[in-house]
Amino acid sequence: MIKVTDNAKETAIRMMAEENKADHFIRVGVEGGGCSGLMYQLKFDNEIKEDDKEFEDNGIKVVVDKKSVLYLVGTILDYSGGLNGKGFVFSNPNASRTCGCGESFSL
Repeated sequence: MIKVTDNAKETAIRMMAEENKADHFIRVGVEGGGCSGLMYQLKFDNEIKEDDKEFEDNGIKVVVDKKSVLYLVGTILDYSGGLNGKGFVFSNPNASRTCGCGESFSL
């Protein structure tokens, strides 16, 4: 479903430990907004909801709400610390268009 790179895994584990959330998982979703129409959401969570889909890749548990699953199939979650900014980066094969900052997309 969602692939997690080694860089994203290491960063997520470190960040969860720093925030005393070692028992949490990564929640990824999509919501309307941004300059391209849809925006990615990512947070650390520890509550599974009834319609959530659970996945695990590279030793990291990822949870996606039911409405976001179709938008995110095949997405790669990475972490970039380069000169263009730091943060988690989504490589989504379903996106037909993305904005310049990469935080929003459309299908």
